[in-house]
Amino acid sequence: FAGGMYERWKLKREIARAQKKFDDAARGTRKWWIAGSIIGLMTLSSVFVYPSYQRWASAEQSISRERLRLSTVNRGTLVRDVSAQGKVVAAIKPTLFSPAAGVVTLVVEAGDSVAKGQLIAEVESPELKNQLEQEISALQSAETEFSRKQIQASKTDLQNQQTIDLAEVALVAARRELRRAEAAHAKEAISEFDYDKANDDVATAELMFKHSTQDAKLQTESLQFELQTAQLQIDRQKLKVKELTRQVYELSMTSPVTGIVGNLAVENKDAVIKNQPLITVVDLTAFEIELQVPDNFSSGLEIGLDAEISHSGILYPGRLVSISPEVVNSQITTKVRFTDETPSNLKQNQRVSARILLESRADVLMVKRGPFLESGGGRFAYLVENDLAQKQPIRIGVTSVANVEILSGLEENQVIIISNTREFEDSDVVYLTN
Repeated sequence: FAGGMYERWKLKREIARAQKKFDDAARGTRKWWIAGSIIGLMTLSSVFVYPSYQRWASAEQSISRERLRLSTVNRGTLVRDVSAQGKVVAAIKPTLFSPAAGVVTLVVEAGDSVAKGQLIAEVESPELKNQLEQEISALQSAETEFSRKQIQASKTDLQNQQTIDLAEVALVAARRELRRAEAAHAKEAISEFDYDKANDDVATAELMFKHSTQDAKLQTESLQFELQTAQLQIDRQKLKVKELTRQVYELSMTSPVTGIVGNLAVENKDAVIKNQPLITVVDLTAFEIELQVPDNFSSGLEIGLDAEISHSGILYPGRLVSISPEVVNSQITTKVRFTDETPSNLKQNQRVSARILLESRADVLMVKRGPFLESGGGRFAYLVENDLAQKQPIRIGVTSVANVEILSGLEENQVIIISNTREFEDSDVVYLTN
């Protein structure tokens, strides 16, 4: 029994020693594993953290990337333009003026819709109507005088013809007497004196006939001249009557366009003078956009340039049709007209925005426009590479509302900061944090 107890004790001691060795070995393995893990982590940290630390150490200051706007340099077509706010004005808004002095009667009120040719006002002018009646009477008198001269001319022509006929008869008789005298003279039946007298009578008859014919011709020409003068007087008088008739007809004033009545410059039954403005009619089918453009764009403005008008989120094509010759408060007044479709819901003096396309350049290296132009004066930009923004000298060309041309200093697909860089304080390198 004692021997058996000793063997069991010896076996337990061996088992305890073996367990202790195993536990010691396990503890040593864990220590090496922990140490290896720590060394591995330190190695990985040095690989990834050190470059960031190196970049951070080289930067003069750090800025959060979320506060910045970035843009990629690319190639494309740069459209140089100018954007401006303007208002809708009626391209056709004729003002009606009083054709004569008198009393006006308004048929419409401000805001009324009118059609082309519709009566909108009448001016009562007794003086003008009386003048028309006087000129009509003068025309009738001139026509009567012309008829009297025609009768007188016919009578004179008849008298002249009678004188010519009598002169011709006397000439024929004188020639007959001359032939009788010649026959008698040949037979010495009459004296030389009677023969010469027959010759003189023929000569006298020929002169009378000739002078009568010429006198009749001159009187006919004179009468024709007087008739022509009378006809011209009638024509002149007819022109006066026609003009006064037109003026009297225009006393009933009609709308020159289809639209609405705008401003009423007078009240109903007011006394007006000639050429006094009365009513303005606005054509709602023809609108223009009046834009105020900064005067620094004046050198690029030309009539005929294309434009884009923005209304209710839709772009409508237009064309520059008018440029003011003067500058007021550093602004130039221009007018843009719709070239195709005109929005149906436009209203007078409604505010809209538009841009005038000054120039188009193809295959241009460009970047989006931003405040960096003002903060850097267009002389430099911050080029972004990884987490660093480095100051890069650049040279810019033309600018548009959305883009700016890059002449040198940057390449395609490079990324720059286009937001305000004043807070960089002219640093050469800036670290961008996430």
